[in-house]
Amino acid sequence: MAHLDQPVPFRRFDAPLGRGVVSVQSHEAGLIALAKPAGVLSHPNKRGEEGRSLLNATYSSTGEYYKWDQGTQAPSRAWLLNRLDSATSGVVLLATDEILAAHIRGLFKTKRIRKYYTALVFGRPIGRRDIWHDRIAVQKSGGQIRATGRGNIPAEAAMQLLKSTNKTSPPLSLIQLEPRTGRSHQLRVQCAQRHLPIVGDATYGDFRLNRIFAKSAGEKRLFLHSARTSFEFEWAGKRHRFNAEAPIPSEFLRSIGI
Repeated sequence: MAHLDQPVPFRRFDAPLGRGVVSVQSHEAGLIALAKPAGVLSHPNKRGEEGRSLLNATYSSTGEYYKWDQGTQAPSRAWLLNRLDSATSGVVLLATDEILAAHIRGLFKTKRIRKYYTALVFGRPIGRRDIWHDRIAVQKSGGQIRATGRGNIPAEAAMQLLKSTNKTSPPLSLIQLEPRTGRSHQLRVQCAQRHLPIVGDATYGDFRLNRIFAKSAGEKRLFLHSARTSFEFEWAGKRHRFNAEAPIPSEFLRSIGI
């Protein structure tokens, strides 16, 4: 029976990181966790977008990997394992081994990877903890995604209230969200359905409150952050534990008074 190994020390990821992107965790098997700021693309969608992407490198949409030159060595590759909307900050995973990449992608598909998001929302949840069950619809057209709260696709997420403040009207709340289904824009729609729109959400949020907040706080972004990703995986006859955290951006903490 495979045994669980101990976490290995962080190792430097020698790649052309995008603007503001930092390495936050790694594993000797070839697993890398990066933290991207809001506004950075998980991958370029067209030529010329490399400069505002996770890595400043060529991206293969068919192979789903980045490729860059290493001087006299053969070109290096890193396979993208998950994506975040450009407006969402936080943890994105890469693998430098193609077989490992396929294995980890399989874990994502079978929902064996736990992801925790932090969101700043207008309003206050009814309770400190809740499990949200919804049925949504997701439409994709011309590279654009739009979800609604009226559909047949199950969407589930665990919510925990971290902190609220009454210094604003409506109040602001910092919540943790753990999606248990992986639907596009799921968390944004589920928050909006409960009259807890995510601050700065230009698609599903409260546009009037967004304008007031941006003017008073001097911050204009989607306040949704992928804070932690954790899972176990088997590699080379051993079971490994991987946990990657991206610190909550300072603008979240300032806005809630932390």
